[in-house]
Amino acid sequence: MHISIRRSSRNRVVAGVLGGLAVHFDWNANLLRIIWVLLTLTPFPGLIIYLILWLIMK
Repeated sequence: MHISIRRSSRNRVVAGVLGGLAVHFDWNANLLRIIWVLLTLTPFPGLIIYLILWLIMK
């Protein structure tokens, strides 16, 4: 399975997933990272979704 969104090679902290999403949707990467941290701290499975996106994004 492959999606057309690519991981960012320049705007990355861990694997470039959030940076790639931010570039694709023209969002602020830092704001997206803050939202991801908040979602990961709640019962929402943010870490699992991040790992799945990391596997399917090229």
